[in-house]
Amino acid sequence: MRRDFRLGPIKLFHISDIHFGLEDPQALDWVEDCIASERPDAVVVTGDLTMRARHKEFVAACKWISSLDVPVTVEIGNHDMPYFNPIERFLDPYKRFRSIEAVLERELDLGGLAIVPLKTTARAQWRTNWSKGWITRPALKKTLAMIDALPEGTPVLISAHHPLVEVNSQGSVLTKRGGKALEELAKRKVLGVMTGHVHDPFDLIEQTAAGPVRMIGAGTLSRRVRSTPPSFNQIIIDGTKVIVEARNLAKVPTPDMQIDDVPENALPPRRPEEPVSPVAAVPREDPPVR
Repeated sequence: MRRDFRLGPIKLFHISDIHFGLEDPQALDWVEDCIASERPDAVVVTGDLTMRARHKEFVAACKWISSLDVPVTVEIGNHDMPYFNPIERFLDPYKRFRSIEAVLERELDLGGLAIVPLKTTARAQWRTNWSKGWITRPALKKTLAMIDALPEGTPVLISAHHPLVEVNSQGSVLTKRGGKALEELAKRKVLGVMTGHVHDPFDLIEQTAAGPVRMIGAGTLSRRVRSTPPSFNQIIIDGTKVIVEARNLAKVPTPDMQIDDVPENALPPRRPEEPVSPVAAVPREDPPVR
């Protein structure tokens, strides 16, 4: 039975880029406490559970996800694709997710709101930087079919890892076929697209030929911070009204947490011992992975 919005708003916790292997334990403990005490209707994890897709990182990530006693859906991030085992990457890239397979790329029906997944990662790309997004035709077709199968008028939020921006304002090519995906989603009047990847929150409107689409990005819960402290999004859906709050332990106000453009990549400080960058001061270079 679908939930009636007259019974009250729906609350989601949108978390992303936990990066087990370089996770922030204090931030994770805080989020766990928030989930246990506030009982959101669902937790949406938009990818990059691990740092380098190592077995021990997946064990920790899957254990943490399994401990959350609420409905969960998990997207695949580029950091979750095998780095050091090319055979596994091409033949069985989801092998290390087996223990949470039931929540992987899972459509959620919250009785008045549907959360529909969109895959933006690829095993290989026709460009050197495989960390960027790529929406294949089959992936987009699958997502659109899920939306079209819903009862007419069902409010929909999309969950994906990469922001669906094909080219940002700096001219950087980001997610291949992102423009086409946004246009198709605009035709279906989705409430928004929840993503991660860039490690800073955002709440932007992207214009398409079919109309505007709201893009909602979550920050990181790792020590691989960019220009804002670790955070997650609290999203309240009341009818067609969507309210986003970037919650963080540093108590930085949401407007100061949210960036006003989607960057090419997450750019953390150069060395682990360097202090966290102040809000809105983004380092120019990504450090080597240790």
